[in-house]
Amino acid sequence: MSSQDPVAHDVLFIDSLSIAPTIGRDWWGRVRPQPLFITVQLYLQPGYLDKAGASDDVRDSVHYGQLCKSVLNLAYGPDAQVFDGPRDLARAVVKTAFALTGAVIVQRAAVAIKSEKLIPLAGEFLLEISTSYRQEVIGGTESVRVTIKNLVLSTIIGVNPPEREAKQRVVVTIIVHEKSGHGAPVDYAALTTLLNNDIGATSYLTLEKFVLEIIRIICLFSETIDVVTVKAEKPSALSFAQAAGVQMTRSRSAFLQ
Repeated sequence: MSSQDPVAHDVLFIDSLSIAPTIGRDWWGRVRPQPLFITVQLYLQPGYLDKAGASDDVRDSVHYGQLCKSVLNLAYGPDAQVFDGPRDLARAVVKTAFALTGAVIVQRAAVAIKSEKLIPLAGEFLLEISTSYRQEVIGGTESVRVTIKNLVLSTIIGVNPPEREAKQRVVVTIIVHEKSGHGAPVDYAALTTLLNNDIGATSYLTLEKFVLEIIRIICLFSETIDVVTVKAEKPSALSFAQAAGVQMTRSRSAFLQ
């Protein structure tokens, strides 16, 4: 397949590399190494892997062993760094990947930082950054998406009399698309604390109102936030179903009118 073939699409990746860097305070407020998983995807020039595919020689490809070692060096050894949150770490991984490969090989790098301990009451925090080589070297925008999975919020919700007497658990997944550019970092731990306090002190008749209120709070929390998707599930809503729920997506602009 020719390198000029527009169908050629080559990706080299490292999936869920276990690492424990220092990225600021954990959910107990202590600054110390935290267990994370890093996934790196390098989108190569079209057809770049043809040479290695023909020669069967790793020297004709991007050596993922070297990439792995370079990423681990960010957290361990004499060159270990202290990062200002997962976003700072993700950008360092992008820089490391581009320094190892260069523009001739890699068109774009995507890095995902996953933690199961970063956000209290949530099952998982996932930050994803995608940056082109041109953006990284001469400046430009990056794509940032943050997902908070299985955040458990408790509130009075429902129309039946028993539902008005005691709080229920509602399981929420939040997806935030941030605005392009290097805006002020969003403090997602503070955001989830705000949600827990505000939602817990309010009552709702419907999940629709519940979800829209969560989206409103998130959208107005930071100017960096652009588009928000919230999915909410009531595990106890139906006797013969695992859960019932709704999902809504809104932009920050909808709440600024």
